[in-house]
Amino acid sequence: MTAITSLEDIYALRESVELECKLAQGKNGKGKIPDDFWPSYSAFANTNGGIIVLGLKEKSGKFELAGVEDVDKVLTELFNTANSGKVNINLLADSNCKKTSIDGKNIIVINIPRASRKERPVYLKGNPLGNTYRRLHESDQRMSDEQVKRMLAEQLEDARDNKILPYFGMDDLDLETLQTYRQNYANLNPGAPWNELDNVSFLRRIGAYKVNRETGEQGLTAAGLLMFGRHPEIQEEFPFFMLDYQERPEAKTERRWVDRVTLDGTWSGNLYDFYRKVYRKLISDLKIPFELKEGLRQEDTPVHQALREALANVLVHADFSQRASVLVVKRPDMFGFRNPGLMRIPIEAAIHGGESDCRNRILHQMFRYVNVGEQAGSGIPKILAGWKSQHWRSPLIREASQPYDQTLLELRMLDLFPEGIVDLLCSVYEDEYTSRTHIEQVAMAVAFSEGCINNARLAELTNEHTADVSKCLRALTAAGIFEIDGIGRGATYHLAGLSAPRPEDVFDTPPTLPNGILSLNKGSSQNCDDSSPLNEANSPLNDTNSPINEPSSLINKNKGEDRDEFGRMISPLLDKPVIDSMSYISSELLERLREIADKPRHKQRIKPDTMESILVRVLTGHFMRLDCLAELMNRKPDSLRDNYLSRMVKDGRLEMAFPQQPNDPRQAYSYHEKN
Repeated sequence: MTAITSLEDIYALRESVELECKLAQGKNGKGKIPDDFWPSYSAFANTNGGIIVLGLKEKSGKFELAGVEDVDKVLTELFNTANSGKVNINLLADSNCKKTSIDGKNIIVINIPRASRKERPVYLKGNPLGNTYRRLHESDQRMSDEQVKRMLAEQLEDARDNKILPYFGMDDLDLETLQTYRQNYANLNPGAPWNELDNVSFLRRIGAYKVNRETGEQGLTAAGLLMFGRHPEIQEEFPFFMLDYQERPEAKTERRWVDRVTLDGTWSGNLYDFYRKVYRKLISDLKIPFELKEGLRQEDTPVHQALREALANVLVHADFSQRASVLVVKRPDMFGFRNPGLMRIPIEAAIHGGESDCRNRILHQMFRYVNVGEQAGSGIPKILAGWKSQHWRSPLIREASQPYDQTLLELRMLDLFPEGIVDLLCSVYEDEYTSRTHIEQVAMAVAFSEGCINNARLAELTNEHTADVSKCLRALTAAGIFEIDGIGRGATYHLAGLSAPRPEDVFDTPPTLPNGILSLNKGSSQNCDDSSPLNEANSPLNDTNSPINEPSSLINKNKGEDRDEFGRMISPLLDKPVIDSMSYISSELLERLREIADKPRHKQRIKPDTMESILVRVLTGHFMRLDCLAELMNRKPDSLRDNYLSRMVKDGRLEMAFPQQPNDPRQAYSYHEKN
């Protein structure tokens, strides 16, 4: 566990891990495990783990020491309750609980580990339905019955694709796909005895057809149908099955595409054909330097290998029972991959390799028979190595649980930071830059080029522990180099004098930027959002990492004149378009927004959860000014802000365009894609 000796250490911890602070005083002031400890225990265990500190009060991001008078009594109560049936499993040992003293007062630091797939769900009161929690931002959210049942299925089934499907047979397969697969296998293994088998016998060898020796039942497996079936038949068993590839012409957020492969009835619609079609498109114009080895041109570079692995991963790890689609996106600056379902092992374990828990093991095996996909547990390291070979930014892997469970992989073809940054930093900051540690120099360079930096982004770029990253960021803040916006895991840091955009910067006058860094500022600390989930409600890759703007584009451009095809204002200071006036909005978008907001427009009394769901849909993909939102929703601006928007911002579901002026009447809101 990270050593904690001061409140400063807790502040650093706040930005690096999930953290809950609870008073734990009890009625007599001696100390007691609070009732709300156990939902947090369940939520941390079912998500990514976290730390609960007892004896500490947190208010508005500030910590106040209260202490725990009788530490031994509280720890005894903790373990007695954990083993009493209050929760279905005790994940705690003595090593997870540490007593520490700050300013003469004792606190208890409890490290809740992430439960393994076999241990989840972790729930209360002996019944998983209605008593299972998951961590969402900084709150404990009760999981729906559907989510719990899916978690139970994951617990019980080591492989999700090996079951025999009754009533499905050879007539449900696309024989042309199967023949292509067999030909590829034969080319790779010309002397293999399987080449002489009939189709059914061959499918049995690779796991696509199965016989239950106990019952005599036989037929296609789920893997066989997914790999070689036809789209209509696949959807009979997997109603939410959806495959989508999109090639987008520009490095920015939009749904426009120039090439697409989806389930449109023009091809079989199975996984093997999707892989073959999409892989050719992914590598069609790779700009990889010409390389010779022993006089032969090297066509299969580490980047090719990484893309093969990423495409295979997105298919073999997908949970095809979930509502999210498999989505692959190609842009000039990156490749994006999304599969339905969360990872079965922690992201950190996947990055280091050697540990495997594939959701669809038979599919993985079938791809490996034709030289697609690595040995168990080595896929992600292979992808990382391919990108590292080009000195590009490290691939970014993340999970999202809203609107559906999904895993996201982004492979950006961008250098760590733009050329010339270091020289400019040295000229502006002189010894203040050169005397800093490597991690501090990276933090300054990225904040210089991207407008801001946060804990997760710096940890991703440097591979440093997130607690060490927090200390680095706070050291730069204490030195006056950085300024901080926000608290906890939402905190972002920018170079002193380079603040988050203000309403007047976006809507009225050009921004004023600090001396010496005008030409490097992208202009938006909003770009520091460390997630861009490829969710259904929003197009993938919603954060825009466009090249650095030239000074003239920041200073001379009239932001009110620059609008997208829907009439939304484009500002270089924000990473999303802004609806600043309903009169500019296209009839198509206006009609869609009014359809979403139909209930509040015509009905005054609406359930709060219904209203919040509508707000999320209305505010997805853009910022909308409060006055425009009030007009659309047929509500008073103050009522919307006080009853819904402020709370949803605090919960992390919405973000403000101008967080430093939360009550400005020109404030604009957007769905926070980190969800």
